[in-house]
Amino acid sequence: MALLIVVALALALIGWMLGQPLWRRRRRQRLQQQPFPLAWRRILRRRVPMVQKLPAGQQLRLKQLIQVFLAEKPIIGCAGMEIDDEVRVTIAAQACLPLLGDARGFYPKLSQVLVYPGAFVVERAAPGPAGVQMEQRRLLTGESWSQGQVVLSWQDVLQGAADPGDGHNVVIHEFAHQLDQVKGHANGAPPLPGRQAYRRWSRVMQREFDALRERAALGLPSLLSDYGATDPAEFFAVASEVFFECPQAMAEQHPALYQELARYYRVEPVSW
Repeated sequence: MALLIVVALALALIGWMLGQPLWRRRRRQRLQQQPFPLAWRRILRRRVPMVQKLPAGQQLRLKQLIQVFLAEKPIIGCAGMEIDDEVRVTIAAQACLPLLGDARGFYPKLSQVLVYPGAFVVERAAPGPAGVQMEQRRLLTGESWSQGQVVLSWQDVLQGAADPGDGHNVVIHEFAHQLDQVKGHANGAPPLPGRQAYRRWSRVMQREFDALRERAALGLPSLLSDYGATDPAEFFAVASEVFFECPQAMAEQHPALYQELARYYRVEPVSW
């Protein structure tokens, strides 16, 4: 009898696990079919002007993504930050822009978004003299952790959304890291469909990364922020900001980079 109970429980557990993807897909479909709240529309018009640039079909798609994102991802205030629909919708709209062409599981590794009123301090261990580890304090506007958290400064979220054409958007930046980190670590190469795609990605990204490092070392101006020259992971995140906010300039100045990102994100923002 005990063996039969164990077997039954095991079968029930297997059935539950197999049914989870189907249940999740149906739940998301129901969420996307719900009317988008009027109050949320007003927030988008007031806080995220980029949405108005999107074609009608893409606007509808973005709103559907926002509804699922907000139903699944808790947004938590830190250091006295109060979270209301204005905060939630403003962040979700920008976080969902990279999902317009492919939802990619709605950031499957992301468990929560932490929001500070402004820039926040983090402490990091860094090698000091004679190899001794020392604590360093850094002031950040955003951070993405492979353990499933994105941390944002609300002040910088607003600033990034207010000017959709300056190529700087902390939310797009950190959520590009989440796409990169879905495999467990960030290296500037998010999951791609095959070896040929990885070879092309590596060739284009390495060439563009090296060129940015050279320009940064010489103090020359660039469409991409010098912060992208830090490492390949930061390059991908910085390039993603520019791809969505300055697509025409990227297509003209960095056509191979634009095409590679367009293949990955499965959108053509030059047409918006």
